[in-house]
Amino acid sequence: MTTERKTSFWKSRALRGPFRRLLGDRKGATAIEFALLALPFFVIVFASIETFVAFAGEQLLANATDTLARKIRTGEITFDDSSKPGFMTETQFRQAFCDEIAILMPCSATEAAERDKLYLDVRNITDLTQFPPAVPRVGSSSSSDLDTSGFKFAPGGAGAFTMVRAYYRWEVITDLVRPYVTDLRPAGSSMPRDFLMVATATFRNEDY
Repeated sequence: MTTERKTSFWKSRALRGPFRRLLGDRKGATAIEFALLALPFFVIVFASIETFVAFAGEQLLANATDTLARKIRTGEITFDDSSKPGFMTETQFRQAFCDEIAILMPCSATEAAERDKLYLDVRNITDLTQFPPAVPRVGSSSSSDLDTSGFKFAPGGAGAFTMVRAYYRWEVITDLVRPYVTDLRPAGSSMPRDFLMVATATFRNEDY
C-alpha cells in the first residue's frame, strides 16, 4: 500500500470513529422520541377529554329539557294564570333550566334575564305541520350563527301541543381541537368558536 493510500485510509477511519460513536449513543433517544410524539399524543388526549365532556354536557342538556317539558306537560309549571302555585315567568323558567344544568354548564349571574349561552324556544303549536324541521341559522352554512329572532316564550295551556327547544353554546377549550369540532360561527367572526348543543321535546299537555 502506498503512502498516500495509507494516509487516506487512516483519515477515513478517524472520521468514521466519531460518527459511529454518535450513532451508537442512545442516551438522548428517549428525549428525541418524546419530543416527536408529544404533540400528536397530547392532541389525541385532549380531543378525547373534550369529546367526553361535551357528550356529558349534551346528555345533561337533554335531561334538563325533558325534566322541564314534563313539568309543563303535567301542569306542575304553568304560565297562563299567576294565581296558580306553579306559575312561572320566562325569567323564572330560564332560571329553573339553569339550575338543572348547573353541575356542568353553569349559567352566568345574568343568564336568566339576558341570553348569553343558553337559548330557549318554548311555544304552543296549533298547526302540527308547522313544527320547525331544523336548527335555525342566520345563513345557509352549517356553521352559521344561531338565528334567535323567531324564538318565543308562549307555551300552551291544558291539552295544547307544546314544543321546548334548548340551545347551548359550548365553548371548546383546546385550541388545537377547536377548528375540528366547533360548528357555530358568531356574526362578524371568520372561524367557528363554539359547539352548538341542541335538545328538543314535543308533547301534548295533559288536561290538568
